[in-house]
Amino acid sequence: MSGVALLTLILIGLAGGFVTAISPCILPVLPLVFLSGSTSSAHGKAGPTHKNRPYAVMAGLIVSFTSITLFGTLLLGALPLPKDIIRWIGLLVLLVLGAAMMFPAMQDLIERPFARLGQRQVRSSSGFLLGLALGTVYVPCAGPVLAAITVAGATRQIGAETIALAVAFAVGTAIPLLGFALAGRRVAERVRAFRERQRRVRFVAGLTFVALAFALTFNLTEVLQRSVPDYTARINQALDGGGLADVLGVGGNQDLRRCAALPSSSLADCGPAPEISGIHQWLNTPEGAPLTPDSLAGKVVLVDFWAYSCINCHRAIEHVNAWHEKYASHGLVIIGVHSPEYAFEHELRNVRSGAERLGIKYPIALDNEFTTWNNFSNNAWPTEYLIDAQGRVRHVAVGEGGYADRESLIRELLSTARPGTQLPPATDVPDDTPTTRLTSEIGLGAGRTYALANGTLTRGVREYEYPETLGPDQFALRGSWNVGTESLTSGPQAGIKLAFFARDVHLNVGGTGTVTSTINGKTTSHRVSGAPNIYRLVSGSTPREGVVTVTLSPGLKAYSFTFG
Repeated sequence: MSGVALLTLILIGLAGGFVTAISPCILPVLPLVFLSGSTSSAHGKAGPTHKNRPYAVMAGLIVSFTSITLFGTLLLGALPLPKDIIRWIGLLVLLVLGAAMMFPAMQDLIERPFARLGQRQVRSSSGFLLGLALGTVYVPCAGPVLAAITVAGATRQIGAETIALAVAFAVGTAIPLLGFALAGRRVAERVRAFRERQRRVRFVAGLTFVALAFALTFNLTEVLQRSVPDYTARINQALDGGGLADVLGVGGNQDLRRCAALPSSSLADCGPAPEISGIHQWLNTPEGAPLTPDSLAGKVVLVDFWAYSCINCHRAIEHVNAWHEKYASHGLVIIGVHSPEYAFEHELRNVRSGAERLGIKYPIALDNEFTTWNNFSNNAWPTEYLIDAQGRVRHVAVGEGGYADRESLIRELLSTARPGTQLPPATDVPDDTPTTRLTSEIGLGAGRTYALANGTLTRGVREYEYPETLGPDQFALRGSWNVGTESLTSGPQAGIKLAFFARDVHLNVGGTGTVTSTINGKTTSHRVSGAPNIYRLVSGSTPREGVVTVTLSPGLKAYSFTFG
């Protein structure tokens, strides 16, 4: 990455952090930030020794946030620990620090191991510890930056760009928060009541810490967050995480990045095709044998990155299947590189079953470790790479649409590879790519969504009740649900109410049971059996606003809503 590009990324991180720190998401922790600089010693002695405490708190927050966003996913993925354990540790620290502020004897006990340090160092250390705790409960506010870093972590591409983005975001967040902390210190220094009633001030501050820890534990702060309009939404859209993920995921392959931005109707020289390697298993090849460079020599190759539960991939695969059927005998080889988005997509039997349902006959490479994904510097499902007979990438298509143009390019490369060949007529598969803004995919599971209208998704069994209203693109739960990392398992009276704008609504669900959807008085039932699959709950001819109510029999695992 060039110096200018890296500087741009840093500026995006700073802006994103600053905007987030003044958004409704940060409201629950503002009292703690304000009070962090307005308290002095455990015994009520005011003085200059606490003046550096706001800076220590912000330093702790920067370290905490950056470390968790960069390495939390990787660490927890390698350990048999709940994915939300870091947040629980942070809440426990807030609870302990609050109790210590309320009761001097408890603070003395906590500070006893640090008796050899001076009081200034002890107070700075406690401020830094408070910042660490705030960082753990603040991480979900990260928005687009967190999404981009999550993709980078999942694909093991945490490099200089990712670190720069995460650190810049944390610093951007700390700037306005430091202003709140310094304001609290200024109030403590200038308001007589704060100077004369330090013991009471500390007790109230500690009580606030304890109350907020409990409020965060039981998700009570969301009432406040939902009641305040998101006045930073448009700015966050301008700082959308998709562009950041693109930068972080593509890495250093400038040729492929450049080609991904070219018009859909043009060929270009995007450099030699990266290697297809690290494949867990091959499907739809003779005896499961891998395709080798020799077997692909002189062929036009289309490499399609997909995941079997990706609804966008489903629509694209209708065209890819048609191309395989039409042009395989004329020198086109299609390779579907299956890079899993969910844990269940690592399972061979699930991928095989999904491929059969989609009617895929061309070779499939199971890229469970994202080796080929990284070789191609890929960052999205679906993405197609068109490779000519000389082994050079000539076109990159990210996302849906442009199928007619892409088929024209395929035909052009086939004609070039085999001069004089007579190609059959072009395919006539309808292009169902949405042309208007639709509700974005909604993941279901702890940490996968911010669209839940009646609480948060934290691991474990939870009881829910529908709220009185739903906002646009929100969903709500009813009944008993067992919340997992990337899915919700239905219990007694389990239901979902979803507000959407789309033509079609799909639910990715697995297990054995029944899913029933009701919209505008019309009810449809689906019998669910086996590995997770996509079921269409709502269908229509044009996108529209609607609310669908879904009931699930106990024991079903729901993974995501997707829209078409």
